[in-house]
Amino acid sequence: MSLPFFLIVVMSAVGLSACGSQATDQGMTVSADANAEAIYKKQCVSCHAADLRGKVGPGLQEIGSRMTEQQLFAIIQDGARGMPAFNKVLSAEEIQALSQWLSTKK
Repeated sequence: MSLPFFLIVVMSAVGLSACGSQATDQGMTVSADANAEAIYKKQCVSCHAADLRGKVGPGLQEIGSRMTEQQLFAIIQDGARGMPAFNKVLSAEEIQALSQWLSTKK
């Protein structure tokens, strides 16, 4: 294998590996954001609506301006005021991703 060909292969691999986790302006990666949205759609939509406006549960469109990421984590994990706890449904990593994503809603 020639050196120029080897360098092209290595540079291509490095460039492609960077594509999987592009950072957004809020510090989250695109894949983490998509993961959090998928969790929301699976676990939260029935009470909080697809557009985060709220149904049975409160609206979450601007929840990040009212609650910190840590407060959101605690509520998702332990439940509060009619909301069930999700500590046995979601992993700590999933709760973290969801609370981080929700904290950006301002």
